[in-house]
Amino acid sequence: QVQLVESGGGLVQAGGSLRLSCAASGRTSSRYAWGWFRQAPGKEREFVSAISWSGGSTYYVDSVKGRFTISRDNAENTVYLQMNRLEPEDTAVYYCAAVGSPLIIYSAGDAYRYWGQGTQVTVSS
Repeated sequence: QVQLVESGGGLVQAGGSLRLSCAASGRTSSRYAWGWFRQAPGKEREFVSAISWSGGSTYYVDSVKGRFTISRDNAENTVYLQMNRLEPEDTAVYYCAAVGSPLIIYSAGDAYRYWGQGTQVTVSS
């Protein structure tokens, strides 16, 4: 069994930055495809960003392009989401997700096998 543990959420003013981390533990694979999703109150879960199994490709939803950066540390089985120039619209619970194989569609939540418990990000105006 693999567990994903997120950290780094919190309260920040608009224009500020946060860095989310997500670490895999347990019976881990040598490599994962990683994704970040978020869900705001009353809204459906939304894809935010992903990094491919090979690490060679990254993906972002249009609303965060140029502001968020996803990265990974394979040795630590950890993925990061650097969030800059945060906006109140970014307020949500952020979830990391992982799967131990390449994906065709990285924005599809159903493609991921493992999910974290979520971390709250609140951006005040």
